[in-house]
Amino acid sequence: MTANDQASAPPPVRPAFDAATWKEIAYLLSNLPVALIGFVYTVFMIATAGGLTVTAIGLPLLACGLLGSRQFGKLERVRARALLGVRVDEPTPLPGPARAGGFFAWLWAGIKDPVGWRTVLYELVRLPWGVLTFSIALTGLFVLWPVLPYLVRVLANADRAMVRGLLSPSDELERRIAELESGRGVVVDTAAADLRRIERDLHDGAQARLVALAMGLGLAKEKLLEDPEGAAVMVDEAHGEVKLALQELRDLARGIHPAVLTDRGLDAALSSVASRCLVPVKVIVDLPARPAEAIEGIAYFTVSELLQNVSKHAGARGASVEVWRAGARLLLRVSDDGRGGARTSGGSGLAGLAERLRAVDGVFTVDSPDGAGTVVTAELPWRDRP
Repeated sequence: MTANDQASAPPPVRPAFDAATWKEIAYLLSNLPVALIGFVYTVFMIATAGGLTVTAIGLPLLACGLLGSRQFGKLERVRARALLGVRVDEPTPLPGPARAGGFFAWLWAGIKDPVGWRTVLYELVRLPWGVLTFSIALTGLFVLWPVLPYLVRVLANADRAMVRGLLSPSDELERRIAELESGRGVVVDTAAADLRRIERDLHDGAQARLVALAMGLGLAKEKLLEDPEGAAVMVDEAHGEVKLALQELRDLARGIHPAVLTDRGLDAALSSVASRCLVPVKVIVDLPARPAEAIEGIAYFTVSELLQNVSKHAGARGASVEVWRAGARLLLRVSDDGRGGARTSGGSGLAGLAERLRAVDGVFTVDSPDGAGTVVTAELPWRDRP
C-alpha cells in the first residue's frame, strides 16, 4: 500500500473511548443541525432559482446560489478535517466575471460548476443521514454504551466516504489544475533563485575584478611618465586581469545558456559538459530532431547538474549519459559506478531537480543502492521546435 493509500484509508476500529472516538461522536451529533441548515438553503435556492428561470434574474440567481453551496462545502470540509481527520483539497475557485471573459462567460461557468452541483447533492442526502446518525449516536450514549464505539466508527467511516466522494476535487481536471498551480510556484521560485545567483556571481566575480582592473590602469597611467617600467608591469598585470574577467564572464554566460547548446544542440553541449567532468563520461544522444528550446535547456541543465554531482559526491570511475525520444517524451539517463546512496530527500540538489521537472510535467526517478552506483532517469514532455 502506498503512502497516499494509507493517508486516504479510514483509521482502524478502536473499541476504547479515546479522543478520536469522542470527536466522531461530536461529528455525528452535529450532523443534524448542520444538515438541516444546508438542506433548507439548498431546497430554497433550487426552488427560487428554478421558479425564476423564466425571468432575467433566474439564471444569475442560480449561479450565485451554487457559489453559496461552495461555501457550505468549504465549511463541511473544515468540520470533517477537525473532527474526522479527513483532509480534502480545496477545489479551484471560480474566476470572477473579469477573468472569465465577461458576465455571460462567468454565468455559464457558474451554472455548470461541477463542484457546486456535487455540494448540492451532498446537502440533499445529508438531512436523512443526519437524522439517522444523530438518533443512533444520541441513543447509544444512553442505551448502547458497550457497542457505541463500533457503531460510531462505522457511521463516521460512511461520513468520510461522503466527504471524499462529493466534496473533494475528484475529477482529473481539478487535480491537474492543482498540480499546475504548485508547479508554477516552483518555477517562479527557481527563476528568482537563478536571478539572485547571477547577480551574486556578477557582483563577487567579474564586477569586482573589473573594478580592480580599472584601479590598476589608473595607477599605471599616473606612473607612465615617472616610472615607465613600473607602469608596464602594472599594464601587464591588468592584461592578465582582463583575461580572467573574460573567462568568468564566459563561465557565467555558459551557466545562463551556453552558446554551444544554441548553435549545435544537445549532443555537442552535453559532450562539452562531459569533457569537464572529473571522471570519463560516455555520451549517447539519439534524437531525430531538436526539441523546443525550453525543453532542450531543461535537459541540458539537468544533465549538467547530475554530472556535477558525479564529480563531487559519487566517487565513481566512470559515468554515462543517454538521451533519446520515446513517443511524446524526451528521456534522459545518467548513470555512474560510484558509491551510490543518493536520495531525493533532505533538501538535496536532487530534490530541487525533481521539483523543477515536475513543474514542467516531467518525471524524475533515482535508483541508488548503497555501494552499487546510481542511475537517474528523467522524462520531459517532447515539444517540437518551431
